[in-house]
Amino acid sequence: MDISKGMKKTFVLDTNVLLHSHSSIFSFKDNEVVIPLGVIEELDRFKGGSDERGREARSVSRALDNLREKGRLFEGVKLDAGGSIQILIDSEIEIPYGFDKEKVDNRILACALFLKKKGKNTFFISKDINSRIKADALGILTEDFETNKIDIDELYNGWREVVLPAKDIDLFLSNRGLDYPKSNLFFNEFVLLKAAENENKTALAKYSGDVRQLVPLFHMNAKPWGIEPVNLQQKFAVELLMCNEIHLVTLVGRAGTGKTLLALACGLQKTIDEHVYRKLLVSRPIMPLGKDIGFLPGSKDDKLSHWMQPIFDNLEFVMDRLYSNSDDVDKKIKFLIESKKIQIEAITYIRGRSIPKQFLIVDEAQNLTPHEVKTIVSRAGDGTKIVLTGDPYQIDNPYLDSSSNGLNYVVEKFKNKKLFGHVILNKSERSELSALASNLL
Repeated sequence: MDISKGMKKTFVLDTNVLLHSHSSIFSFKDNEVVIPLGVIEELDRFKGGSDERGREARSVSRALDNLREKGRLFEGVKLDAGGSIQILIDSEIEIPYGFDKEKVDNRILACALFLKKKGKNTFFISKDINSRIKADALGILTEDFETNKIDIDELYNGWREVVLPAKDIDLFLSNRGLDYPKSNLFFNEFVLLKAAENENKTALAKYSGDVRQLVPLFHMNAKPWGIEPVNLQQKFAVELLMCNEIHLVTLVGRAGTGKTLLALACGLQKTIDEHVYRKLLVSRPIMPLGKDIGFLPGSKDDKLSHWMQPIFDNLEFVMDRLYSNSDDVDKKIKFLIESKKIQIEAITYIRGRSIPKQFLIVDEAQNLTPHEVKTIVSRAGDGTKIVLTGDPYQIDNPYLDSSSNGLNYVVEKFKNKKLFGHVILNKSERSELSALASNLL
């Protein structure tokens, strides 16, 4: 949003904006920020949580409490940037006709309408779509909080085609490398080389930014735990997953493209067979039922098993290719988990840990905020590899979309870093029906 020009604006913030990022209250430069009392009440409800929302709620409360040293919040506290932050008491503000007066969301909207009627240049900022629709119906200018928005249509692909003279491709194959001084490629970006004279003459390469060369894939024929990549993008994904010098990998693709399966197979290869990492740690956000595993009976592991079933399904698929007897498959998976070679963990419990020398897979990472992904990646200790997988078009978090999720944010921020690799997988390989469903539905 452009807040640098024109008359001073008044931004009324919804609760979900503060829970998305506690620093949002300081993101509006020299303009007025108004936080309705209903928002503070909702923060009070969240502040006891052990998840990311609870931590953000506590951080907002601390920031507002620190501002009290500079003035009275109900009068508005001046900020160094020239703006102000005010807590607006809404007890005497009339709720618009037809709106449920018991809903805090409607009280918050009423505050924005109240300020608009007073002649303020009012904007209602919310990550809730329905709240923005209701605000628009009331004639209030409304926007999403878009600080970390990434255009999904311009997301880095991770590979491209390059047309070269046939002699250059022959030189690349014979010398196992080719100088490529052009600066338009990113570190670890893959290239499908095609001959200008004969498009059937091709080669696969990866860009090494250190020496500005196209180099061959080092794991072209790899079949980690019997899983063979079956298309071009899967070959690229295996290369990233198997290279020890690449410490952060993002795999983006629709259902059935093999993201999680390839990550698990390569993780098992690097952990069990090659002993590069101490253990394989698999995690995913818990979105349904209020993001809380406490609704289910049993121990933490019993509860997690329900949410981690897609991981176990992929593990069984890998094991089925190695063992013909289903009992042997179950025993092998049980042994790997009991021996702590494979550890299943909820995202909630990752924060605060230091994770050294582990192969960490974060599945369904599109359901994480940019701040949550930062928290996870910053947990990486010495020798750890982190793999983020997900589908930006299949988001369960009500306050994220295909442009604002943490997975896309990481891709954009890391896309030209030496220790990072990324690829978008386009083709579903789960089954013909799955591929058709992904395209049609």
